[in-house]
Amino acid sequence: MKVRVFQNKEIAVFGLGKSGFATAKQLHDGNARVIAWDDNKDRQLDAKAAGLIVKDMIHSEWEGADFLVLSPGVPLTHPKPHPIVKKAKETSTEIVGDIEIFLAEKTAGKIVGITGTNGKSTTSALVSHILSVNDRETAIGGNIGTPVMDLPQLGDDGTYVLELSSYQLDLTPSWQADIALILNVTPDHLDRHGDMAGYTSAKERIFQNQEKSGVAILNHDDPICYEMACRLTENGRQRIIPISVEKEIENGVSAMEGVLKDCSQQGHLWTLDINKVEGLRGRHNWQNAAAAVAVTRALGLSDEEIEKGLTSFEGLAHRMELVSIKDGVRIINDSKATNAEAAEKALATFDNIYWICGGIPKAGGIEALSPHFSKIKHVYLIGEAEDPFAETLKGHVFFTKCHDLSVATSKAMKAAKIAGGDATILLSPAAASFDQFSSFEARGDAFRDFVRGENR
Repeated sequence: MKVRVFQNKEIAVFGLGKSGFATAKQLHDGNARVIAWDDNKDRQLDAKAAGLIVKDMIHSEWEGADFLVLSPGVPLTHPKPHPIVKKAKETSTEIVGDIEIFLAEKTAGKIVGITGTNGKSTTSALVSHILSVNDRETAIGGNIGTPVMDLPQLGDDGTYVLELSSYQLDLTPSWQADIALILNVTPDHLDRHGDMAGYTSAKERIFQNQEKSGVAILNHDDPICYEMACRLTENGRQRIIPISVEKEIENGVSAMEGVLKDCSQQGHLWTLDINKVEGLRGRHNWQNAAAAVAVTRALGLSDEEIEKGLTSFEGLAHRMELVSIKDGVRIINDSKATNAEAAEKALATFDNIYWICGGIPKAGGIEALSPHFSKIKHVYLIGEAEDPFAETLKGHVFFTKCHDLSVATSKAMKAAKIAGGDATILLSPAAASFDQFSSFEARGDAFRDFVRGENR
């Protein structure tokens, strides 16, 4: 993404993580006058090596700039504005994020914006996959994978698929999507947005500035999304496509019991059973699939193209990822499930479960998962959560304290093999990873390695 618009402008970039560094570098290469800062000393060194001017904007005199590009993680309003935000406002410096810079530099191509409390990464990846397997020019980035300033310039027929967090939407005043989607809105990041109303308002910005040609896709099963759809209908600016997994919808896309039914195009009905698509198992993935169908249909893809994309989708790493199927035993890596709410989706999807869970427990533990205990054959506990999780399971489900993931994996695989028949070995920790691993990704990678070692 070459920078043209900001030549000779003075741009301050605060926060040099993956997206901040990419933005600062591209602005610098495009002859903007960039001042950059990050508290992390290694990032400071990387920025200096890239030729950037590194200056502590907090503890030194700073007279402002044309724009301040703020890292999404830096508090904008709540729980209180960061000191750099106060300085920017005192100097009348406009505060934006990297998405705003991207929008100014994009020369062609449509934009699909996807947000929601849960499911936005899988849905973004699925939309991108459907496009790419059908040889449609596309690029995916934003809150998933590639920073937007590292995306290529696409042609007129290209499509940018952007996953957006509420933080990013807060920092993109000129945001405008050709197709915008909200999957759901449940309590999250309330400390950052002040309250549920503030969080909802940030999410709803995904639809801002849309015109008659724009498409808004909303999940009618979610009460907050339904209210948004009603407001958008009253305003009458853009076309609205509803989705649901609970009921069939006129002029929308439903996925009741895993059977997709697309009525979004007047006079055209299309159905597809996705129950046997491994990468789309579970009610939450039916919702993701319905959303992806609505998006790709609005982009003009045919029945055959959409089916080709859906049936070849393998899912995302560490999100109910199929590691292997052998002798009737399905092995699933759901390491991304770092709390009970996330683990519930996997437990609801499978039967005859040999469940590996534990790590650093979150508030509430796993008590909310008790409705699914009857589906579990045995639990293998690891990490700091062993004792509190054991207390919850006692008298309801057989369990073994393994402490270590390798021990738990070995025991689960042996037990499932002895039992025979259809079974699922499920790593869905319902806990954070940091007692034994650097990240949920590292935990999931280790699990895969242990499985492959046991299968040798």
